[in-house]
Amino acid sequence: MLNLHGYGGSAENAAFAALKANGHDVVSPQNDYDAVSPREMVIKLNKLAADESIGLIVGTSLGGFYAAVLSAETGLPAVLVNPCLMAFYHLPLLGYTGDISEFIGLFGELEDLDKSRICAIIGGSDEVVTTHSFTRGYLGEERVTVIPAGKHSGATLPLAEYFGKVIK
Repeated sequence: MLNLHGYGGSAENAAFAALKANGHDVVSPQNDYDAVSPREMVIKLNKLAADESIGLIVGTSLGGFYAAVLSAETGLPAVLVNPCLMAFYHLPLLGYTGDISEFIGLFGELEDLDKSRICAIIGGSDEVVTTHSFTRGYLGEERVTVIPAGKHSGATLPLAEYFGKVIK
């Protein structure tokens, strides 16, 4: 299983801990999203997924964006945690100074996403990603679990329980 952390996050994030607690083998690279262009990151992650024979991707925040893009490109199932699908909008607000045009192009790839292979858990009180209504509308309400008091940090969400239900 491939775990992708968010912008400025850690490879050993809350999703990583919850996956390990559920007994999963997890590949969780520490990504420097500022140092690598978005397209180069997708190439790097596709290669890692192939090399490690990954069968499922878990992505948190910006990692959720990359997980969705990888799923669209490879057909791999993905579980998204507070996904930042509109990275081109949110990253500049978080201090990202890189060129966002590649994020816009990658966002277009989500048109090819097999939504039946995606599910998401979202904090209803997320203070960072404000576009979860788009995610719910795009994926469909039946594919999204909202935790009303949950915030952006995966530590505020019942991830171990959720992963236990959605990851077979």
